[in-house]
Amino acid sequence: MLRLISALLLSALFISAQTPKDVRAVAKQGPTAIPTVAQYLNSAAVDTRVETIKQLIILGGKDIIEPLIRGTHDSDPEVQIRATDGLVNYYMPGYVKTGLGSTVIRAGVAIKARFSDSNDQVIDGFVLVRPEVITALGQLARGGASMDSRANACRALGILRGQAAVPDLLEALRTKDNRVMFESLVALQKIRDPEAGPRVAYLVRDLDDKVQGAAIETVGILRAKDALPALRNILASPRNKNAERAALAALALMPDANDRTLLSNYLNVKDDRQRSYAAEGLGRIGNPADKEVIGRTWHDEEKMLPRLAAAFSLTLMGDLGLGDEAPFRYLINTLNSAAYRDVAQAYLIEAARKNEVLNALYKPLEQGTRDEKIQLSRILAVSGDAASIPYLEKTSRDADTEVAQEGLRALRSLRARLKV
Repeated sequence: MLRLISALLLSALFISAQTPKDVRAVAKQGPTAIPTVAQYLNSAAVDTRVETIKQLIILGGKDIIEPLIRGTHDSDPEVQIRATDGLVNYYMPGYVKTGLGSTVIRAGVAIKARFSDSNDQVIDGFVLVRPEVITALGQLARGGASMDSRANACRALGILRGQAAVPDLLEALRTKDNRVMFESLVALQKIRDPEAGPRVAYLVRDLDDKVQGAAIETVGILRAKDALPALRNILASPRNKNAERAALAALALMPDANDRTLLSNYLNVKDDRQRSYAAEGLGRIGNPADKEVIGRTWHDEEKMLPRLAAAFSLTLMGDLGLGDEAPFRYLINTLNSAAYRDVAQAYLIEAARKNEVLNALYKPLEQGTRDEKIQLSRILAVSGDAASIPYLEKTSRDADTEVAQEGLRALRSLRARLKV
């Protein structure tokens, strides 16, 4: 027994004596050295533990998951941040180059890090994340060593579609830290659990403009109709132009016949984004009496965003012609535009939830341009059904290798979603 205790003490002393240089030396042995490298997470020296996380990420492979999870429980925020980025990187290779860990600067015991403005990353639907990874990140979002490490965990949960951590993200909103709250809200948008919508509705009046904007977007995306009265109040007396735009966009996502007049009034305002939200909102309400005014917007509008919105609305109302001047064709053609393809894709993803629209996309998928085939494959991955599988199988054998790869990727995502 004494020999065992002595051995453990010697081992602890050995680990604590190591430097980052020593960790790198061990890591040069390759993946077989992962268990040895992981031991340095026990070091008393923060810089050694930080280097341990870095080397584990470089070594890669499934065996780094467990030590990276241990890293999320570390007492140092930089170790937590880098471990979080490493877990995301396992499922989204290359993430560590742009994650929060890549911006960390340590000054004594304090660290500084800068979040990137880009927050639209998310894993493919067919990528399965280990439950213990989501659990660890959820715990970190609830109670990390710093607000930055908590916010970074929230961001990671969104990227990994961490459904099981929704309660942790909702708890993170209670921090009253603007960065944590913002990242939590965006993560909830990506996870898209409608039951979370009513739980964030109170934040649409938050005093921080960025948090308020994210909260308004979130209730819209999650279709939290409980927030409609608050959104109407914001439109009646907006704090600023951004709040007004966000509230109108969210209201347009939740079609309510009571809002027809309000939306119609925005069709003629100066702001082209507001005109586009008004047009798409009327399309979602789907009152045949509005088809004429939406048609005028489609024919007369000079700005791209409101014209796309009008095309989307007419598509929802059943205008599925593929002629050169048809609004449905206009949406599909826009998939070739680098500047506006994301807008057209989002509209078609939503419209394709209607069977008649989904069925109308198969012909363009077979006969479209290279970019159309790629974007339509992505649309079917999200909104397709079992009948879409043969079409994506054919696309996965396209003569263009990039089209074929996207078709196969979409096929995998669709099958994972349908569980077939």
